[in-house]
Amino acid sequence: MSSKPSSPSRRDFLRQSLVAVPAVSLLGTSAIAQTQSGTAAAPAGTAGSGYSPRYFTAPEWEFLQAAVERLIPANEDGPGAVEAGVPEFLDRQMEAAYGHGSLWYMQGPFVPDAVPTLGYQLRFTPREFYRKGIAAIDGWCQQQHKQNFAALPADQRDAILHQLEKGEIKLDDIPTATFFAQLLTNTKEGYFADPMYGGNKQMAAWKMIGFPGARADYADWIEQPGKVYPLGPVSIEGAKS
Repeated sequence: MSSKPSSPSRRDFLRQSLVAVPAVSLLGTSAIAQTQSGTAAAPAGTAGSGYSPRYFTAPEWEFLQAAVERLIPANEDGPGAVEAGVPEFLDRQMEAAYGHGSLWYMQGPFVPDAVPTLGYQLRFTPREFYRKGIAAIDGWCQQQHKQNFAALPADQRDAILHQLEKGEIKLDDIPTATFFAQLLTNTKEGYFADPMYGGNKQMAAWKMIGFPGARADYADWIEQPGKVYPLGPVSIEGAKS
């Protein structure tokens, strides 16, 4: 089932994202799964620009918005990560079990170059990793471009994100490819999560891909590939689009 066609690049991205979101991520159990099984989700903040971050500082908040806006930009298919509330999702996760790494084994020894199958190997909790990583990247941007990441033009931000992804930017104590992987994974999670976690405002991401959400009965449509799903999604808390 589907809602409407999307561009090839976004369609490919969404297909990969839907595989990654519910799975165990590179950095351990996903943010969504840890919130469900650990600390309860914090109450939703005011939607959109009215949300005030509880963990991230003003410069960190600017970095996150500038970064996720380039990871999932708005286009004719649907909203971007900022419009969907991904920064709010990330901020709220920092105060939940995921951000504190409370369900992980966080004792040494730490082996940063270990194979991914051995799980998370850094000494930082996710919230510490974001704080140190953002500060280090902004410091690098100041050295290279005389501005913080958020102040750079979109094409430069894209180039820096690609460098981080490939591990081409070297920072003390911060494996940049791992930092990028965490940011991208958490961005995907926030974009597609149930709105109760702060992202996916108005279930826009679900509507874009034709996902029914927590609707109790949609079995009749499973065997009708390509046919437009006629009913909007429903959130876990019962909200309808």
